[in-house]
Amino acid sequence: MRVALYQPDIPQNAGTILRLCACLDVAVDMIEPAGFQASDRAFRRAGLDYLDSVDLTRHRSFAAFQTWRRERAPARLILLTTRAETAYTDFAFAPGDILLLGRESAGVPASIQEAADARIRIPLRAGLRSLNVAVAAAMVLGEALRQTEGFPSPP
Repeated sequence: MRVALYQPDIPQNAGTILRLCACLDVAVDMIEPAGFQASDRAFRRAGLDYLDSVDLTRHRSFAAFQTWRRERAPARLILLTTRAETAYTDFAFAPGDILLLGRESAGVPASIQEAADARIRIPLRAGLRSLNVAVAAAMVLGEALRQTEGFPSPP
């Protein structure tokens, strides 16, 4: 299981997701360019003391990410989007899946939506737009790990 951040805009959200993934031992792919200085030094300045504990791979573009993805073991690209029909709780995750999170300000372009193997959403109350990207990542990653690693379901 991996989490991919597509051109993240907000360093605090990226830092929260990196910390989440470090704690859960989940690798992260950062697809650049980011909307902020995304160097190790900048992350450390922002207080991300978990950076040494996260398996972080940086990709200079989505094309570079796709090339990297094709060269390793096949992995499904699962896009989290408010425009999907399938709820994340109705989706069957696999251990090699990559959960793709779009930019906070704009999501992902149509070409990247089409490149995804599946699109899933978090059902929200009518009239509300979306959750914070780090909150969405935690919810969906938790369910994906529960399904693939046998984490116990809540009582």
